[in-house]
Amino acid sequence: MSNLLVEMKNGVAHVTLNRPAARNALSKATNEELTELAAKLGGNQEVRAVALRGAGDKSFCAGADLKERKGVAPEETGPYVDAISGAINAWARIPQPTIAVVNGFAFGGGMELAIACDLRIASENAQFGLTEVRLGIMPGAGGTQRLPRLIGVANAKELILLGSRIDAARALRLGLVLDVVPYAELDARVGAMLSDLALCAPRSTCMAKRAIDRGIEVGIDEGLRIERDCYEVTLFTEDRNEGLRAFAEKRPPKYTGR
Repeated sequence: MSNLLVEMKNGVAHVTLNRPAARNALSKATNEELTELAAKLGGNQEVRAVALRGAGDKSFCAGADLKERKGVAPEETGPYVDAISGAINAWARIPQPTIAVVNGFAFGGGMELAIACDLRIASENAQFGLTEVRLGIMPGAGGTQRLPRLIGVANAKELILLGSRIDAARALRLGLVLDVVPYAELDARVGAMLSDLALCAPRSTCMAKRAIDRGIEVGIDEGLRIERDCYEVTLFTEDRNEGLRAFAEKRPPKYTGR
């Protein structure tokens, strides 16, 4: 059985972490598949967006597979951790908009995977936590870097240094997730967001994402230069011309990603 399930629908890649018996934990094989899939999806111009979820209604991803990790020899620990961070970083580099559909637990590497996505929607039963300090280690797959940028330094320090677990309502207040809905309504809420994305030109959303991701790491002047470079890419596309025509003709645009 594959560790990942992928279904393409209307230009959206719906990806499911498929290890429900292990709470969709990140095994070595899963990390390899995530890394390969991220590169494949990112290079496919037919893919307009990516939605990631965990199988079942109990867990998005419980983090590293601790049962598997227990059997890792000390000299192999470094490469093992590198594989997890490599998979999560590969997911963060996907150029198209990515949505984490958090349907249950998102702990450790699972939370790091969720915050490597652009947008997050959670069910009411979702829980989040970077609890590594309670296991004698610390977040090592982007958690200490991405979480402060997402919810602020003080809130990130509280969660990371105390190894706290928070529920979906607290995650919403912190800005960690965009919305919280009952589990039964999760598909509809994600579908509404994907419908909104479908109204946008694919190249434009990719360039806007690149401008944000690269610009936030530099000073304002350099950020403005990055924004300008990304903006100019959109000027010479068929979709820009289609957007102008559709506006003038008072009709919905039909974007192709070209």
